[in-house]
Amino acid sequence: MKLALFDLDGTLLPIDSDHAFGEFLVASGWADGDAYRRRNDEFFAQYRAETLDIDAYVDFCTAAWRMRPAQEVQALQKRFVEEVARPALRPAAQALVQRHREAGDLMAIVTATNDFVTRPFAQLLGVPTLIATELERDEAGRPTGAIRGTPAFRAGKIERVHDWLRSIGRDFGDFDGQVFYSDSTNDLALLEHVSDPVATNPSPALEAVARQRRWPILRLFP
Repeated sequence: MKLALFDLDGTLLPIDSDHAFGEFLVASGWADGDAYRRRNDEFFAQYRAETLDIDAYVDFCTAAWRMRPAQEVQALQKRFVEEVARPALRPAAQALVQRHREAGDLMAIVTATNDFVTRPFAQLLGVPTLIATELERDEAGRPTGAIRGTPAFRAGKIERVHDWLRSIGRDFGDFDGQVFYSDSTNDLALLEHVSDPVATNPSPALEAVARQRRWPILRLFP
């Protein structure tokens, strides 16, 4: 059995689900169009440049909906699933997940995007374990705008994966190997930590690293 870990945005999906949810908030009238879109784009550029302040971003990206009534939020999430999440699935990505499922590998999606946005994608892809940046919630279950625990971001992904394995009585070395699929140099720490890193739909920066280190390069979609 192998440990199979997947980044989500840009790796299994041709979109960035966090940025797409921000666009969806604007389209739904929940966020001011020009101002919100400009700030959302700025944070996305920071992520690509590896300068993202993830605490500031989570506060920003939840501000438009975290105080809304729970029923409204749930209804919006369902619309996001049908209008954005489901159409974003690609057969090649689904087939990759299926190959690991049929091999009996232990699988998890490991993503910096928050659990509210990404859980529907994990469910649609049939990956039972989602390791995402978790939103802190108050006693009423509403997000506070802060992060609970260690964000699944950059080196934090390693910590979160090890925490998950310990919680199920496993260890990193229990497997025949560990494979991690990612598109971004934000994930270099975890890519370097596994036995089998795979640059998947890589950014130019990650592709350069992969070629230098002779890592496999996988392209699931254009």
